[in-house]
Amino acid sequence: MNRHLYTYVLLFIGAVVQGTSMAIFLFPHSIPSGGAAGLAILMNHWLHLPLGLALWVANFSFLVLALKYFGYSWTIRTMYSVTITSITVNLITEYVSFPHVNLWLDLLCGSILFGIGVGILIRHGASSGGMVIPALMIATYKGWSPGKVMLGLNLFIFILTASVIDFKIVFYAILCQTISTNIIDIIYYLKWPSFPFISLGWRKK
Repeated sequence: MNRHLYTYVLLFIGAVVQGTSMAIFLFPHSIPSGGAAGLAILMNHWLHLPLGLALWVANFSFLVLALKYFGYSWTIRTMYSVTITSITVNLITEYVSFPHVNLWLDLLCGSILFGIGVGILIRHGASSGGMVIPALMIATYKGWSPGKVMLGLNLFIFILTASVIDFKIVFYAILCQTISTNIIDIIYYLKWPSFPFISLGWRKK
């Protein structure tokens, strides 16, 4: 019981950090941190959906299809994380005003925070959602490389978002992915303090 509570507390923290990075640093410049974030920006642009709701819809639609591929435990943890992230984005974009003095500083801070948040989620048996879900499904069905499928899907969304908003977004999105991916690796392999009631089962996943 304590171990599950600890896991969900850390998933909550990771999701809030991820949502904060998007809402404060990335979304104000229309920079997608991934394919689902790109879809959220497009839905906000075309349908005028709040960014938090658009992000939830983009992720949840993939997650419903993911049950048979990833199992209930992973999917439920990811649904929980995606919901907390979306609520965080919605609350911050609705009620918090933040001065954006420098795009490059926002990009750097947003990418680092996003990497920290996603790293915590992955380390504790969840995901940030996004294109990893359809990418793994397509790769499994077709026998293709998951990494290449995910890269292709993300690039398609980035280019589509850039064509609608600004072509510089492709460059910003790729830079964001490069920085955040390295941070995710650092967080994933970082040694955390252990507690008597915690079993580090994530290492076996």
